[in-house]
Amino acid sequence: MERALRLDGPLDLHRTLAPLRHAASDPTHRTSPDGAIWRATRTPDGPASYRLVRTATGLSCTAWGPGAGWVLDGLPELVGTPHVTPFGHPLLDRAQRTCPGIGIPRTRRVLESLVPAVLEQKVTGKEARESYVLLVRRYGEPAPGPVPPGLRVPPSAETWRHIPSWEWHRAGVDPRRMRTVLAATRVATRLEEAVDMDRADAYARLTAVPGVGEWTAAEVAVRALGDTDAVSVGDFHLAGLVGWALVGRPVDDAGMVELLEPWRPHRAHVVRLVELSGVAKPRFGPRLAVQDHRAH
Repeated sequence: MERALRLDGPLDLHRTLAPLRHAASDPTHRTSPDGAIWRATRTPDGPASYRLVRTATGLSCTAWGPGAGWVLDGLPELVGTPHVTPFGHPLLDRAQRTCPGIGIPRTRRVLESLVPAVLEQKVTGKEARESYVLLVRRYGEPAPGPVPPGLRVPPSAETWRHIPSWEWHRAGVDPRRMRTVLAATRVATRLEEAVDMDRADAYARLTAVPGVGEWTAAEVAVRALGDTDAVSVGDFHLAGLVGWALVGRPVDDAGMVELLEPWRPHRAHVVRLVELSGVAKPRFGPRLAVQDHRAH
């Protein structure tokens, strides 16, 4: 199935969808040499894979599998709506000119964003990415259609739920994060309903899962729900980065929230522009060490 989406403004497809890629080797997300983006997903209608290409007039999408129609119907939501009005801050406006067309994606698949977000809790990004890639390669299924080698559909809730405990251990996932994922899979249908809820109710539904807090809910909302106001409070790096970018000094989470307040309901857009601005906070100490307990 194919569909073309006409766009009246700019769209940076790769930067818009970059948050959906959880590692360079993410089995659910590929970029081919011709610049096309390939993704695999598990829709309410079944597995699907799709190929996205930026065209002169908009966006072209080709999809395969039982969920192809569902994917194409959600194409406008997937790429979001870029914020085009200046923010009134030199760094943000410069980043907006340098990187025009950044949208906040809305995949409408909650569990697919929740699992990698849980795996990222309290560990380094490298550890979380390796765990996710290993588990999806082992327990995901081949994506339908003539797709790039290795493209896989994320595991279903039932499959996640039946992964043996020793396989989580081999993937470097501690029991606490494993239990959080399993708790989410038991109420996966209820979690997917958050897509059609208002913002407050959606966050309440997500955080009702034991082990899912404000940070994890925001990480899910900015990908699955298209929340343009999501802020990942509690992130190890984000508050410091936002502080250095906007006021030239480090701030804590409360300070970050205060700095971002004038830009409601577009704080997620501001955070993305800060991340793309090239600003980096100074390093005053060693990086967080990778903890590998798989041999214990």
